[in-house]
Amino acid sequence: MAITAKRHEAVGLTDEQVLEMYRYMLLARKIDERQWLLNRAGKVPFVISCQGQEAAQVGAAFAFDKKNDFACPYYRDLGLVLVFGQTARDCMLSAFAKADDPNSGGRQMPGHFGGKKYNILTGSSPVTTQVPHAVGMALAGKLTGKNPVIFTSFGEGSSNQGDFHEGANFAGVHKLPVIFFCENNKYAISVPLKKQLACDSVADRAIGYGFPGVSVDGNDPIEVYRVVKEAVDRARAGYGPTLIEAVAYRLVPHSSDDDDRVYRSREEVEEAKQKDPLLSFAAYLTEVGILTEEKQRAIAEEVQKEVDEATEYAENAPYPAPESALRFVYEE
Repeated sequence: MAITAKRHEAVGLTDEQVLEMYRYMLLARKIDERQWLLNRAGKVPFVISCQGQEAAQVGAAFAFDKKNDFACPYYRDLGLVLVFGQTARDCMLSAFAKADDPNSGGRQMPGHFGGKKYNILTGSSPVTTQVPHAVGMALAGKLTGKNPVIFTSFGEGSSNQGDFHEGANFAGVHKLPVIFFCENNKYAISVPLKKQLACDSVADRAIGYGFPGVSVDGNDPIEVYRVVKEAVDRARAGYGPTLIEAVAYRLVPHSSDDDDRVYRSREEVEEAKQKDPLLSFAAYLTEVGILTEEKQRAIAEEVQKEVDEATEYAENAPYPAPESALRFVYEE
């Protein structure tokens, strides 16, 4: 029986790295699933999910130098922030809004990732505001000679906002080292893609700003890594930004407050689940002999233990003191 060619080796990834990719994808999924259960049990207030987009997020994150580059993610990027250094415990502290939440000390909604030690710029609730911030960081890096590459992500609905267009235009004019990463999951909450764009894809918009636009299969972490790595190398060499559209599918409702049955059929969702990136990537790793049944079981048990311990720790951790509510708001 012929052995499938190791596609990951062709793009410079080792067996160990793709196995690590799989673990991060699984960890993101299990954290996400646990948070949904906690929400339905009335223990955490809100969940905004990464399910179905883990491959795009993890594949992209592996292309960056986490010590020197910066991420300006959007609210679904759980997989990406895990690769950048956040832990299951960090994520659960945020979900429970506890004092030790590294993102905001329990003061922001879940999904508002941030942390100076992780090189992650804190986000805010209005969509797409992270894009001009990322462009500003890239300009600052260029002016100081440090030249980090800046990653910023957003949904396809956000690519219709003025923040995206202004940021892309400025980055293109000044050839700034920014990777614009659109996670196209087909729905801006309830609005389908055909009602969002007049062009064929989000990637088509790049030409108007003078830099490349690439559309990639967001269910394939290896292909996402290849495309993002090329863009990162290009940016680091001084050739400016790239717009990358990772086409995926949101496997669950927009958030824990959304009922997606109103705007998409169960048949459509079930068809998308057959292309679940977690399953397809595990199948690839198995086929090339990297992920044995024993190894898969061991990783699953290890991840489950990590999520269980993080949940217990966060649930029992203290809430922020009421008197700290105005900290960082005014001169304090």
